[in-house]
Amino acid sequence: ESRYLPFEPLLFPWLKPQKALVVMEAEFWYLLFALAKGRGAKTLLINARMSDRSFPKYQKIGWLYRHIFKHIDEVYAQTAKDKERLESLGAQNVVVTGNIKLSKLPDPTKELEKPSGLLLCGASTHEGEEALILEAFLALRKEEKKAKLILVPRHPERFDKIAKMVETFAKEHGFNMQRYSQNESMQSDIILLDVLGELVNIYAISDIVILGGAFEPIGGHNAAEAAQFGCKIISGKHYFNQKDIFDAIEGIAVVEASNLSRRVLQHGVLKSTRIKSKSDITPIIESLKSVL
Repeated sequence: ESRYLPFEPLLFPWLKPQKALVVMEAEFWYLLFALAKGRGAKTLLINARMSDRSFPKYQKIGWLYRHIFKHIDEVYAQTAKDKERLESLGAQNVVVTGNIKLSKLPDPTKELEKPSGLLLCGASTHEGEEALILEAFLALRKEEKKAKLILVPRHPERFDKIAKMVETFAKEHGFNMQRYSQNESMQSDIILLDVLGELVNIYAISDIVILGGAFEPIGGHNAAEAAQFGCKIISGKHYFNQKDIFDAIEGIAVVEASNLSRRVLQHGVLKSTRIKSKSDITPIIESLKSVL
């Protein structure tokens, strides 16, 4: 059964007796943990993190978090630094498991035929980032005549708007373009991926991935899905929501938006990315088995 959490004052009638309560990352709901513990549940905080930005704020009200952690049986932290910080706030029984987002990455659902030229993927893009990537592709095509671009907007409601932008750009510069929903052949110079669930299949055949969400202060997106295929990854500097995952990946090139085209032209010296260490969720599974 899946249910949305209500406002905290409504938790008491909402919370049913359960054998275990599992909470992710930094959701420190005092009443939620206290009620669950009071009703006999084992309480776990998994994939726990304490960012550089948040830790000083938590320290100022450390007394509150010491009360919260009294009601948390086990904590599974992403890194040794997170473990140290959590323990300083009163956490007990802290185990480092790594980031569980790296424990199981999505596999391709089908095998796509890779185009003969260099394949550039602009993935999970937000407002303003498509224009940057199109300019970078234009610079790349002057040197790599067979290069192709697959553009993947983050939000489906923007597909039509970006399609019009790409059509205008393609006509202006003599390219052809296609919408993937209408033609999956990937023979055009620019392909707009306007369907859901295909990005992992595109990553599997991409040479270079420009990862969106970080050229503006949005916070970035998960780079591990592309890194598992050894893609060369370029990101903006605003990846603050993904710092833990970026730290676990070797070879990501982080650039200013103004330098994106230049870095794409230097693709020959970019490193293929590699996930340095995946997480081990065995301790979490064993803990839950003991009560379920």
